[in-house]
Amino acid sequence: MIILPRSAIEALVDLDSALAAVEAAYIAASDGRATMPPVGYLVFPENDGDCHIKYGHIAGDPTFVIKVAAGFYGNPAIGLPTSSGVMLAFSAETGVLEAILLDEGFLTDLRTGLGGAIATRALCRADARRVAIVGTGIQARWQVRCLRQAMPETPLTFTIWGRSQDKAQETASVLASEGIDVTVSSDLERLCRDAEIIITTTPSRQPLIQDAWIQPGTHITAIGADAPGKQELDTALVVRADHRICDSLEQSLDHGEFYAAFRTKGISAENCAELGAVLGGKAKGRVHSSDITIADLTGIAIQDIAIATSVLDAYRRSQAR
Repeated sequence: MIILPRSAIEALVDLDSALAAVEAAYIAASDGRATMPPVGYLVFPENDGDCHIKYGHIAGDPTFVIKVAAGFYGNPAIGLPTSSGVMLAFSAETGVLEAILLDEGFLTDLRTGLGGAIATRALCRADARRVAIVGTGIQARWQVRCLRQAMPETPLTFTIWGRSQDKAQETASVLASEGIDVTVSSDLERLCRDAEIIITTTPSRQPLIQDAWIQPGTHITAIGADAPGKQELDTALVVRADHRICDSLEQSLDHGEFYAAFRTKGISAENCAELGAVLGGKAKGRVHSSDITIADLTGIAIQDIAIATSVLDAYRRSQAR
């Protein structure tokens, strides 16, 4: 059996290969080639935490993956990381446990960043440059890193906003140490009015981004609403959007960013599309430069399959040398 600690996993990751793997997995999901049972979800309100259990299989793959990922959002105050987790890889032919990836939440954070980058690249205007990052946690950092990797020829500029200016500055400083310039804004409304791309990464349970702030042509990738009760976008904004794209229609309308608009019948399943269908050319994403597009990413098991398989393939190649 293969057992890999986080340090070994980080050393094996190639972002370009991982981007390609996650994009192909989205297409497989929308093509009906993936089995993804409902997500297991535990909530710990007294400790501002939750835990997701996601698992699935892509037809033809020799491996299926079970992922357990926890997020406890007050952990930084006691010197602990927000995320934790593990991925288990089993043979799809024998059911034998083949690998344990002790990633401590790293792969979940990374694949979420990759998913956001893929959606943003597919749906933003070709001339979009100004990126607003809403939130200051680990995922804010990964969205910046992965978008730069996905759009290396585009001169993107990044501005971050958070409820805590100290945390926003800390995030900007971390990214600066990696050679990425990020400015900090104290005015969320102004930031959103000026942005051409907005990426939201918070666990908010009240809408942060208001409909009136969003200009025609803006693209929004909403990451935070991955569980019941979470919402980052004004419901009226979701209704007004010209194109609503999600990673999983079932999840998004049940507990994602589109849930509130769907519940009040402001939108229907018929006027939303899945990201894999857009990537595979079976559904429309952005049509006009003036379109408002929203991607709601609740996180789906095929991302975990793709990132775990990418790491294991790299490990096996390294052992064969």
